[in-house]
Amino acid sequence: MADAKGIRQHGLFACLRWAVVGTALFIAGCASGPRVVPEPTRPAPVERPVTRPPVIQPGLPQDTERHRVALLVPMSGANAGVGKSLQNATQLAILDTGTDAIRITTYDTTAPGGAAAAAEQAVADGNKLILGPLLAEDARAVAPIARKAHVPVLSFSNDVSAAGNGTFLLGYSPTQSIERVVAYARTNGISQFAGLIPTGVYGERVSTSFLRTVEEAGGKVLALETFDARPGSMTNAITKLGRVPYQAVLIGGSSGSAVAALPTLRKSPNGKTARVLGTELWNSDSSIGAKPVLGGAWFASVPDTFYRQYATKYRARFGTAPYRLSTLGYDSVLLTVRIAREWRPGEDFPAQQLTNRGFGGVDGAFRFGRDGVADRALEVQEIRGGTIVTVSPAPANVD
Repeated sequence: MADAKGIRQHGLFACLRWAVVGTALFIAGCASGPRVVPEPTRPAPVERPVTRPPVIQPGLPQDTERHRVALLVPMSGANAGVGKSLQNATQLAILDTGTDAIRITTYDTTAPGGAAAAAEQAVADGNKLILGPLLAEDARAVAPIARKAHVPVLSFSNDVSAAGNGTFLLGYSPTQSIERVVAYARTNGISQFAGLIPTGVYGERVSTSFLRTVEEAGGKVLALETFDARPGSMTNAITKLGRVPYQAVLIGGSSGSAVAALPTLRKSPNGKTARVLGTELWNSDSSIGAKPVLGGAWFASVPDTFYRQYATKYRARFGTAPYRLSTLGYDSVLLTVRIAREWRPGEDFPAQQLTNRGFGGVDGAFRFGRDGVADRALEVQEIRGGTIVTVSPAPANVD
């Protein structure tokens, strides 16, 4: 047993001796070997800013660099076609002028609440100028809302009763067209006139203008008859006109009224050779030249010098022909672009700039009078051989 213990103790001591030797060799190797380079300190992580989604505010985006202009037109209902054509025309004018200073927003005057609601929204959205509306009753509804907000209105109506107090009319005035065509007739030796006028407010205005204009021009209105939509009404009116001699007859309705009246008129004794005169309503009928029954008729119109070029560009861009009235939208933008040079974004529109200068556009020269109605340079056109011929050019400027 003693041997056995001695052997175990000897093994233990051997293990300890080799452990001591191994430790010494490890220490010696560390002392004489290469130094261990510590790992460099890593930079602290960079905190990237958190990208937050933009806050979407209600209404139109805030645009402080451009002028905000509202277009109030019917986009549904019976006059939607005209409204869309006016909207397209304003877009075409923006493109043609190359301006980036104006932003036009369209408001539907036939939406719930009508023109008044459209005007309220336009003002709330920060628009400083209103183009439109189309109809006189809509212009009257918009006027007090716009006036309270110091926002001028450039209406496309021709009803002079809607003008004034911040509302300006771009529409073609019946009074001006009658004055122009009567003056031309007088220079061609016509002194005896008759009138075939529709009933209603428009007809009353035409009658008043016709009587006054002929008198001032040194002529005489020998007969004035009215007609309405009832069967036989127009025929009865033409029969009454036959009681007196006349050299020219003003048909105060649309070109459609003239087309309906002329077969009967030409059968009457005094109507066979009478010169037919039309009003500004004829100007809005783009197919009037193709109506043979109207051959030889005269009517006063805004110049067509630039209209054909405009219509070609419009058709190329929008794939359809424009309404003749759409030029009012185009020219209203040209006017706005011109005044924008003296108008700071965000400020009220300088309405005084509308009455101290003349303007021009597709429809020729015009100037706003003190009454807010656009006084236009008109030409006299004659329907001849399936087309329209200018027989008295429009003056270059409006005095």
